[in-house]
Amino acid sequence: MSWRKIVAAILALCGIYSALAAADAPATTPVSTPAKAAAPSTPAKSELLLFCYFKGNGDGLHLAASDDGLQWTALKGDKTFLTPQVGKEKLMRDPSIQLGPDGVFHAVWTCSWNDHGIGYADSKDLIHWSEEKFVPLMENDDKTRNCWAPELFYDAANQQWLIVWSSTVPGKFPETDGQDASATNPGYNHRIYYVTTKDFKTFSATKLLYNPSFNSIDAAIFQDGKKFVLVFKDESNAPFPVQKNLKLAFAEVATGPYGPATEPISPPGVWSEGPTPFKMGNKWYVFFDEYRNGRYGLISSTDLKTWTDMTGQFTLPKGIRHGTVFHAPADIIEALKKAE
Repeated sequence: MSWRKIVAAILALCGIYSALAAADAPATTPVSTPAKAAAPSTPAKSELLLFCYFKGNGDGLHLAASDDGLQWTALKGDKTFLTPQVGKEKLMRDPSIQLGPDGVFHAVWTCSWNDHGIGYADSKDLIHWSEEKFVPLMENDDKTRNCWAPELFYDAANQQWLIVWSSTVPGKFPETDGQDASATNPGYNHRIYYVTTKDFKTFSATKLLYNPSFNSIDAAIFQDGKKFVLVFKDESNAPFPVQKNLKLAFAEVATGPYGPATEPISPPGVWSEGPTPFKMGNKWYVFFDEYRNGRYGLISSTDLKTWTDMTGQFTLPKGIRHGTVFHAPADIIEALKKAE
C-alpha cells in the first residue's frame, strides 16, 4: 500500500471518531449576539407610580399616574375605576392600594363614617375587580365608633400584610376624651390599631399598634433601611392644645413597639392629614391633604429629620382627596391609560 493510501485511511478513521464524539456530546443551544444590545430598562420606566384617591364624599376609586412623583395625570378622564358597594353608607374614602408578591393589587378603604370594619377588593390589573367585601375589624368591642383610613403594608420579613387604621373606643383612653364634643356628638378620641393577614380571608386578632398618648389618625407604615416608620396625624383638638399636624415614630419591626412621636414634620400652621409616603431615588416624599386650604401639600427629606416644603412644585388632579401613592409595573399603567 502506498503512503498516500495509508494517510487517507488514517484521516478517514479520524473523521469517524470525530463524528462519534460529536454524537455523544450534550446538546447546546446556539447563542446569537445582536449587533447592538438593547439598553436595560430602568426602574423609572419599568415601575412607575400611581395615586389612588377619592373625590367628594367618597364617590369611588380614582387613579392618577406619574413617572417622577411630581407631575400627575388623572386616568380614565378622572372617572371611577370601582364604585363602593359595602358598608352602612357605601362610601369609598381614604383608599389604600398595594401590589403583593403574588402579583395581585389589594385595596382597602373607609366604607362608613361609623362602622366596625372597612371595605376590601383585589385586582390583577386595577381595571377588573373582585367582588367587594366588608372586613370586620372591631366587632369584638361594641363600644367602637368607627374604623377610619385603613392603610396596607406588606411585612416581607414575616410574609404577611398589616392593615392599619384608627378607631375611637369611648372610655378606653379617658385622659384625652371629650375632643370635638357637642350636645349631639360625644367627639372622637382615636388610637391606631392593626391586624395581620396572609390571604385577606383570615385575620389575626385586633391589636393596638400605637398609643402616642394623644388623639391620632391617618397612620401609614413605610420602611427606611432596617427601620420601620409610622407617619400619622396628631388629631389633638380643644380642650387640649390643638395640633392637626403630621408626626413620625420609629420601630425595629413592623408591628412595633413604636417609639415617641417626633416634632411635627408638616409646615407650621397648616392643618394636615392623610399623609402618603413614597421614595424616589434617595429622597422620601410625603403628600398630604391641606384640608382647610382645599389643596394638597408635599414635603421631602433625605434623612427623615430635616423636611423641605415642596408645596406648589407639583400638579395633581383637581379635587383629589386623601389617598395613597404606590408602585405599579409600566405595562399595567399603559393599559390603564387606554381604559374607557
